[in-house]
Amino acid sequence: MERVTLGRSDLEVSRVCLGTMTFGEQVQQSAAHALLDEALARGVDFIDAAEMYPVPAREGSYGATERILGSWFASRPGVRERVVLASKVAGPGRYPWIPSASAFTADAIVAACDASLERLGTDRIDLYQIHWPARPVPMFGRLYFDPAQPSSSPGVLEQLEALARLVRAGKVRHVGLSNETPWGVSEFARLAEAHGLPRIVSVQNPYCLVNRSVENALDETLHREQVSLLAYSPLAFGLLTGKYDAAAPGEAGAPDGRLSVFESMRQQRWGRPEALAAARRYNALAREHGLTPVQLALGFCNSRRPLVASTIIGVTSPQQLRENLDAANVTLGAEVLEAIDRIRWEMRDPAQ
Repeated sequence: MERVTLGRSDLEVSRVCLGTMTFGEQVQQSAAHALLDEALARGVDFIDAAEMYPVPAREGSYGATERILGSWFASRPGVRERVVLASKVAGPGRYPWIPSASAFTADAIVAACDASLERLGTDRIDLYQIHWPARPVPMFGRLYFDPAQPSSSPGVLEQLEALARLVRAGKVRHVGLSNETPWGVSEFARLAEAHGLPRIVSVQNPYCLVNRSVENALDETLHREQVSLLAYSPLAFGLLTGKYDAAAPGEAGAPDGRLSVFESMRQQRWGRPEALAAARRYNALAREHGLTPVQLALGFCNSRRPLVASTIIGVTSPQQLRENLDAANVTLGAEVLEAIDRIRWEMRDPAQ
């Protein structure tokens, strides 16, 4: 599989990253190990996790995903050296049972990393990311910045200093962000250079046919700051696979999937009726051009290089994994890309 270097670093990763948020909820340990084995055999050596996984986040399952990865490393001698391992520290405010979320401080960032390392059974994380900002920014479906909301502590400089402690200790090789804004990326880059601190190499944000909000200024910031985009939810939680074209998530006859199984997820951006309506248009476009919906959706990300460095796929079965990896090699022609843009002009970004 083709490889790419993240940001200004020497960190090389596969063009496809295996996301693991289903491990420990929809996918149990033995099945997760089999998926990891097959992905690695297909050339996917980039694995992304987070301390809060699996999703939906619950106190009882907190940390299960990292423990499953740790058990995989322990049972496969030598595999850890072949893998680029990414994880994330939870940002503030959302999940009170996560220590870093209930008291987001510099020391909490360090402690969260230590706990992740223990669960993962490794002495280092190759890419350690801040899962969401400690600022009141539009994210996870919120559309507007509210300056009246207070920011959490610590500020950007303290967060960078905490990450620097981890890099100096050899616990983290490179650092990144997730769910960030153009200002946030620029500020992290500016302060890192001004204070000689680790520079972010990547930002993990949603990017797919029904949410191209990255292209509303963040794309320019990433280009000018030389920070790579890791595109998550390229299939929009299953909307862009075509499986909900006949019956919407939660309706009678709808197939299993996160949006069907977990009602709480249908309350999020991916569960909006407008997002499903737009996805059905894109899925129909795929079929008109002799493609599957998955080929169109992943081919779109593949066609958006160099903006997209690596595309994060999340799967629950070997069949999904194979379909996604096969589709990851698809690139779309000009006619199809123009048709995609016409639909976007009409329907915009309903899952933003």
